[in-house]
Amino acid sequence: MDSAIPSTDALRAAMADAAADIDRALEVLIPPAEGPEARLFDAMRYAAIGGGKRMRGFLVLEGARQFGVARDSALRTAAAIEMLHAYSLVHDDLPCMDDDDLRRGKPTLHKAYDEATAVLAGDALQANAFYALAEPETHSDPAVRAELCRGLARAAGPRGMCGGQMLDMLAEMATEALEEAEIGRLQLLKTGKLIEFSAEAGAILGKAPPQLRHAFAAYGRDLGAAFQIADDLLDATASAEETGKRTGKDADAGKATLVSLLGIERARVQAERLAAQAASHLDALGERADLLRALARYTIARRH
Repeated sequence: MDSAIPSTDALRAAMADAAADIDRALEVLIPPAEGPEARLFDAMRYAAIGGGKRMRGFLVLEGARQFGVARDSALRTAAAIEMLHAYSLVHDDLPCMDDDDLRRGKPTLHKAYDEATAVLAGDALQANAFYALAEPETHSDPAVRAELCRGLARAAGPRGMCGGQMLDMLAEMATEALEEAEIGRLQLLKTGKLIEFSAEAGAILGKAPPQLRHAFAAYGRDLGAAFQIADDLLDATASAEETGKRTGKDADAGKATLVSLLGIERARVQAERLAAQAASHLDALGERADLLRALARYTIARRH
């Protein structure tokens, strides 16, 4: 990744602008409500609006920008993916899953409300994500809207995020440690598939040719792998104040990660290799993809 890539400060500024725009889109898609269901809407807003890096949404916006997609269309897609991501965090934090009490620097949803409300809010966020993608305001072409729904369902379902969570739970109960390939598959499903789809979504919106769609998907796949290793490194080396969530939980739970298998230094080298590989998939796009290359570099250098 060469020195012409935008600085970390420039990337952070671009990501902050994107996060603010995505939050405004979420305000529209999850409006304040009155009446008996108001508590559910409040819980959804608590989970989805404000906080977080919005990396998945940023990937959508930057991918869409490469193909001249209207900003409003890209923002609705980004917000839909962030709603689905928020649902996954709400459910992951529940006592029956990871049992966490801190997320994005504030109490997890089941702590701030209650467990039943957290389950319902997660369910509603997931449903609302697909509703947003299916509406004509997201794209004028129904085939594009169908492809977005199909891609998000695949990334979130049994061959994606939910399947990865199942593998994670089974790994905790296993009597033998997972091997490197098994950990890689677990993390690809649990975290990587949604990041891969986020990277490809802008190309879908822009009706990009297959080779460019494949390039963005490959970028997202390697970025997601690097991101997960970086996340595991943070869990092992950073404080809760730095990350905004409880750290050291992987070791406490005896979870199999590439950090626990390879050690910190070898895992860091692997993350660097994946980040460089991710950036290389965008060579055909020239300078206009420099922010995405900077994101690959930032992913492995961040401390939160």
